[in-house]
Amino acid sequence: MYRVWNFVSTYSILLISGAVVALVWANIDPHSYHHVVEYPLWFNGWIGVDIHHWEHAYGNAAHHFEYGDVEKVVTFHYLINDMLMALFFAIAGKEVWEAVILKNGSLRGKKAATPLVATAGGMLGPIAVYLGIAYFLGSSTFDAVARGWAVPTATDIAFSYLVGRIVFGAGHPAVRFLLLLAIADDAAGLIILAIFYPTGELAPIWLLLSVTASASVYLLFNYLPRYLDRGNQLRPRSTWIRKNFGWHPYAIAGCLSWYGFAQAGIHPALGLLPVIPAIPHADRAFGLFAEVEKYLTDTLNQMEHALAIPVDIVLFFFGLLNAGVEFNAISEATWLVLAGLIIGKPVGIFLMGWLAAYPMRLGLPAGMRSIDLIVIGFVAAIGFTVSLFIASVAFPAGPVQDGAKMGALFSFGAVFLSIAAGKVFRVQKQNN
Repeated sequence: MYRVWNFVSTYSILLISGAVVALVWANIDPHSYHHVVEYPLWFNGWIGVDIHHWEHAYGNAAHHFEYGDVEKVVTFHYLINDMLMALFFAIAGKEVWEAVILKNGSLRGKKAATPLVATAGGMLGPIAVYLGIAYFLGSSTFDAVARGWAVPTATDIAFSYLVGRIVFGAGHPAVRFLLLLAIADDAAGLIILAIFYPTGELAPIWLLLSVTASASVYLLFNYLPRYLDRGNQLRPRSTWIRKNFGWHPYAIAGCLSWYGFAQAGIHPALGLLPVIPAIPHADRAFGLFAEVEKYLTDTLNQMEHALAIPVDIVLFFFGLLNAGVEFNAISEATWLVLAGLIIGKPVGIFLMGWLAAYPMRLGLPAGMRSIDLIVIGFVAAIGFTVSLFIASVAFPAGPVQDGAKMGALFSFGAVFLSIAAGKVFRVQKQNN
């Protein structure tokens, strides 16, 4: 794909722009903002939010639409969060999959062991802080917010990398450690979303559609041509398939897989993940978001390259439709999410990272100090994108969800804490 810096710069600007517009809009005219968020695009009987849920959310204005006897409606919010955000998670999933499976993958072997253990601390720490404080606030608060335990576990890859470079410098080994931790955190977040936050009644039989679509496209358009071309360096059948079909079979399989996830009750934004291993890819990993990937001719990297700009636009609308929280929504949920991120992350990452490096004898990268783990923890406390996403599925629309989203937005304060921690612990920036 693009260099991380270029990717992060574009991604950050558009996502932040959408979030800022949403905050201003929601606090000036919340009524019009929420009507745009829930605006109906398609009434149907297959996909979307339940029609009765939408009628309640949209209020009296729902009667202005003629939609007859239908069960579902695709709203603007559903289009972005449940359908188009699947492209964002597909890109993140592709990087995770390459890092774990391919030769020289960043998350393979001993070199990834300490970041992976630290990742566990960066998730368990926030959960313990979030639920622990909620418990001491009383049973009514605990019962109201307990379902959001996963909100403070997220680490925003792009923003964390951006801040990591500012604090440590581009050449510091802690930046690579942070990137490995963030991508592993995202992988764990995808698993949490799939297991703990179903979108409806589970119907796992529908996952057969996803599995069948992925397996079929792999066998017919990937494995079989390569098998028939074995021993022939010109690879005529594989070349013919690539030139005449391109990415289209995988897009169709992706749509079928997405629908299977939606009907199975698993969040459909994860629906493209099963198709990623089916797409022809490079034989080895070149590093997370490596610059060289934009020159590769395999279908997977070409698709990722083509999706970069569309995903940037989707992220603008994601910020616009999810960050519109009124400031009077600040509540216990806000401070619980924020405490989980800015207390739980640094403590959890430091403790588990130190445990991995010394008692477990897995070590730290050359040039990195134990104290740098605390600074990394503050940088990783920027939850934003995925925290917003989890908050939107963990809670029903209302004050608790809005409070949790505000906590995710306030996690931007970790930028200043990270810079301050870098000064306090005397981080020596390495720019080369």
